[in-house]
Amino acid sequence: MNRRILLLVVLALAAAGSLVWSAILHFYFDSQVYSEAVRYWFRDDGLVYDFLKGDTVYGFTYPPFSGLVMAPMAYLPLWAIAAAGSAATVIVTVVVVSWFIRTRDWYPLAVASCLALLFEPVRETFGFGQVNMLLLALVAGDVLFGVARGRRWAGIGIGLATAIKLTPGVFILYLLVTRQWRAAGVSIATAAAATLGAAAIWPDASREFWTSALWDTNRVGNLEYVSNQSLRGMLARLPLDSAESAVWIVCVLAAIGVWAWRVRGTDALGGLALTGILGCLISPVTWVHHCVWLLPVLVRCYENRRGNPRVFWVAVVFYVLVCTRVTFLYENGPKPPLAIVGANLYVLFCVALLFLLPRASSDAPAGTAPPRKIVPVRTPGVSSAAT
Repeated sequence: MNRRILLLVVLALAAAGSLVWSAILHFYFDSQVYSEAVRYWFRDDGLVYDFLKGDTVYGFTYPPFSGLVMAPMAYLPLWAIAAAGSAATVIVTVVVVSWFIRTRDWYPLAVASCLALLFEPVRETFGFGQVNMLLLALVAGDVLFGVARGRRWAGIGIGLATAIKLTPGVFILYLLVTRQWRAAGVSIATAAAATLGAAAIWPDASREFWTSALWDTNRVGNLEYVSNQSLRGMLARLPLDSAESAVWIVCVLAAIGVWAWRVRGTDALGGLALTGILGCLISPVTWVHHCVWLLPVLVRCYENRRGNPRVFWVAVVFYVLVCTRVTFLYENGPKPPLAIVGANLYVLFCVALLFLLPRASSDAPAGTAPPRKIVPVRTPGVSSAAT
């Protein structure tokens, strides 16, 4: 067996083992919440946002439109939901990685896919039975194949992802900042149509979500828990007391300002990566499994391994550290002297790359397609050239 095949076999076994371990550790907990909540809603005639799983504080936290998407889960056993979700996560990961690395060679795609499945947020998504990779695929496909090519349907994927879970809405801001007016309009219209359609079908659930459940952060857990790798989570772990909210608002505004300055000069993958970073930072709650949005960031760092080796090695160190689950060593409180680093690895990486991420690829591997540029879209009487 040659070295290339041996490396691939080792990575594949490691990826498979890590996914099985994560599934055993978390036992598809989020899928359990989803399925029990929609069963309570559709089969027991309860109000979905009144549902809490067992003696926990965890309930259904997504907009009502996502209930339509998840409706089949009310009628399926957990094993079927887990099997379908697991297969979907693996398949979608391979597909998304193929979009990012743009290679026609099967071997680097196989290696990159194994590395992606080993990445802590992806394996946590697998173990919890989360929807993160599916949302990433909706948005990434839209940005890379719709927005970047000026398609008339560009924006639909972003709009649907936003209607399912609000955090992808940051990509609507990306479309506005890069002056992709048509795509921004399509995404807003799609999100609005899905949301209003759900409100027409389930007015009580929609009213409860938008007026109450959306604002109740206790439904998703404690902000200071180490898995919350957002700016708000990091600040909650600091002794800021009453100043925490004010400092968070300042940090969010600063992050948006830096992002808006940098994202206007990017290609499509760079825009996807930088906006993924912004979403992770400014969301009040960014659990580790939400950080699948950093996959395009790692790819961009790899593409620039020769043109910008320092950023590449920062990404390598970050990847290796988080794959060892080192962040969760701080799960039960600070362990000086490196607590501020160890408990906030994702946040610190995101802040650093918000400033340092290369806007375009300077080191695309041989046999790849050229980087995708944002195609200016013009409508009559409106100039919408993106930078």
